[in-house]
Amino acid sequence: MNRGRIIAGALAALLAAPALSQSAAQSAPTNPHQPPPHVAPWPDLGSGESRDDRRKSFALSPELQRGVPVATIRAQQRRLDAALAALPRHVPGVPEAYVVTVALDSDPVFAREAREAAKVLSARYGAEGRTLTLAGPDGTRDDAPHGSITALLLALSHIGTLMDGAEDVLVLYTTSHGADIGLAYHYGDSGYGILSPVTLKAALAEAGIKRRVLILSACYSGVFVPFLASPDTAILTAAASNRTSFGCLAENDWTFFGDALINRALRQPVGLEEAARTAGRSVAEWETKARFLASLPQVNIGMNARSWLPQIEAAMPRQASAPVGRPAFDEAAIMAKAPPAAPK
Repeated sequence: MNRGRIIAGALAALLAAPALSQSAAQSAPTNPHQPPPHVAPWPDLGSGESRDDRRKSFALSPELQRGVPVATIRAQQRRLDAALAALPRHVPGVPEAYVVTVALDSDPVFAREAREAAKVLSARYGAEGRTLTLAGPDGTRDDAPHGSITALLLALSHIGTLMDGAEDVLVLYTTSHGADIGLAYHYGDSGYGILSPVTLKAALAEAGIKRRVLILSACYSGVFVPFLASPDTAILTAAASNRTSFGCLAENDWTFFGDALINRALRQPVGLEEAARTAGRSVAEWETKARFLASLPQVNIGMNARSWLPQIEAAMPRQASAPVGRPAFDEAAIMAKAPPAAPK
């Protein structure tokens, strides 16, 4: 079963009724680069007793850290500070892209996807040296500031001081599970939260980031479109506001949307809108073959964005690069699990 649906169901239950949870004991992973598993139930991050009160609380993007050693908190803050300090200030008169990729869940598929997305987007938008990845361990490495709501908001605020709001562009890629109230932050059994559309919109506005390419990979991520669409925004989401997306198994290298868009379409020397259409067709084909309900990825490119996108896309490689990792859609494996066809 898609764990995104499980999380969405848990959050829906929390909106309906109070819930208590207790962190389950975890044994330390033998591999130091192995991400912590999810064991304990999702805690109640809402407030009050009514559904409306809970939705208001989730819109404020609550974040909970529990049982995290102080040494770990300090180490992560040092990582983030060092990564932000390494980002250069913009060059006046030259439209530049700043790339941020973030994995908001400790399932390693998201960390793998965020790391490779950083490489693809950095090459495509000429953002070498201006790229930041926020991702936890993926089974092979743990060398970046971990993704969290706080880390992302701090990063956006800092990058806003480096950019020229009149000419530079933020390219943001998020990958995680999601619900119809926002993106889910979930790190093992120690970190929980919701990044709401209201909070992300406010963070971008406060940072003065006007020009942006926002690519959100999560179930129900289309809920962000009405809040974030603007003449200077290109926003692509993995699913409509009422649909789940697929491929988010922990052992995967890619989600369906990440594989189709980042690993394949955006490696081609084509414009963003054409790449989005190509990726959407791939996702639809895979979902049809797997007999999944269509996720319906969303694309909304503002009128002004259509004029400045070619400026930053002029830096893209002229030759396509090859996809990496295991494909998100394995037709043989899917068909092996599919129920047999009814006899005629």
